[in-house]
Amino acid sequence: MPEHFWYTRPVFFVTDIHRAAAFYIDKLGFTKGWHIGDGTGPVCQVNHGECEIILCVDASRQDRGRLFIELTREGITDLRHELAQRSTPSRNTKWGYDVIQVDDPDGNELLFPFE
Repeated sequence: MPEHFWYTRPVFFVTDIHRAAAFYIDKLGFTKGWHIGDGTGPVCQVNHGECEIILCVDASRQDRGRLFIELTREGITDLRHELAQRSTPSRNTKWGYDVIQVDDPDGNELLFPFE
């Protein structure tokens, strides 16, 4: 059987696409990959290196998501510095591992494990 590459992008449901995108861009250093409707539509994608997240306004979806993002030791050090520099709220918690947790304005969780 041939091996196939599975390309994944989580979808986080948000209530305000512009507020959500601004959080990822301003607080976490993402860039906007694309935005439907020339920036006016209810769906966009934000990118940070190979990490891509689709943000979507859908009034019928009130659920939240969780993304587990593994970084190198140097990446965690850089993340801590960037979070402090951007005054991004975060906390150390446990989710199978010790993790840094960042919650977006809609309650979606980004978990970064550290040693």
